[in-house]
Amino acid sequence: MSETTGASHAAASYKTAGVDIEAGDRAVELMKEWVKKTQRPEVLGGLGGFAGLFDASALKRYERPLLASATDGVGTKVDLARQLGVYDTIGHDLVAMVMDDIVVCGAEPLFMTDYICVGKVHPERVAAIVKGIAEGCVLAGCALVGGETAEHPGLLGPDDFDVAGAGTGVVEADRLLGPDRIRTGDAVVAMASSGLHSNGYSLVRHVLFDRAELKLDQHVAEFGRTLGEELLEPTKIYSLDCLALTRTTDVHAYSHITGGGLAANLARVIPDGLHAIVDRGTWTPAPVFDLVGTTGRVDRLELEKTLNMGVGMIAIVPEESADAALATLADRGVEAWVAGEITDRGAHETGAALIGDYAPR
Repeated sequence: MSETTGASHAAASYKTAGVDIEAGDRAVELMKEWVKKTQRPEVLGGLGGFAGLFDASALKRYERPLLASATDGVGTKVDLARQLGVYDTIGHDLVAMVMDDIVVCGAEPLFMTDYICVGKVHPERVAAIVKGIAEGCVLAGCALVGGETAEHPGLLGPDDFDVAGAGTGVVEADRLLGPDRIRTGDAVVAMASSGLHSNGYSLVRHVLFDRAELKLDQHVAEFGRTLGEELLEPTKIYSLDCLALTRTTDVHAYSHITGGGLAANLARVIPDGLHAIVDRGTWTPAPVFDLVGTTGRVDRLELEKTLNMGVGMIAIVPEESADAALATLADRGVEAWVAGEITDRGAHETGAALIGDYAPR
């Protein structure tokens, strides 16, 4: 390199390449108070180590402990959070997507780690995201034992970000829930979703913004709030409610209703030879589902295989336990109802099916 060429460039550094280590350190300091709120007695140490530590001797009380693990993200819902500048709710979605998968098998959530990828570290913004994750962990009963914030200049814009997380839970082997427990005549108990949750947002965004050109800040009378506020409603975290239900009721299985919709996710826990029948007439989906369907002229079957349609979690219990299950959930403030039953499967039937029409509003 010639002297002239070399003199025309300032010395390179990680910061001039787009990565600000000091901003990252500031973000860690801001998030520490929120992470501390999630601690369980089994957690050792704090933020700053290379690995989160969890005292596994706590599992000695189990005869045969099975560890349950799950990982997930929030999808394109993060883009709406970015546009609205609201960063302290998306973490609830992340915890729900991970820990509500773990509780499906009857496992108690133990701990979680997160991964936040940003185009540029804005310390207060990252701390707000972690605040939401920490609050979600409290609602799920698990500890946030660590995570990673990565700055990716050149790959993401300065305001772009994404989140992902992984969690671990534990269940006694002889209390593992699933298809083996389900019997003909069992009741299908539905638990209401808080809205769209965190699935199907690619369809939602395409319909409402690309096609209908709606605005996030416009008020929608049916919602009683703005469109953006409705779309950012956090995913309900059912973990502790499901654990409470397993303590009071003979639960046979759970199904977390996420991508793929109610029928497809319910079919995942139905054993060969049996069939789940769910009656749409037992509930009325929230207005947001109708808005997506009518605005985009989306076929009902397409909606049902993309969105949760108002049901976020299913519990399958013996018919004689249904009333007790509903009472337990009501005591915990969870809207729930008997939505169907388990029957013998006919030769032409799949594992789960929706019948009838939704109850009118």
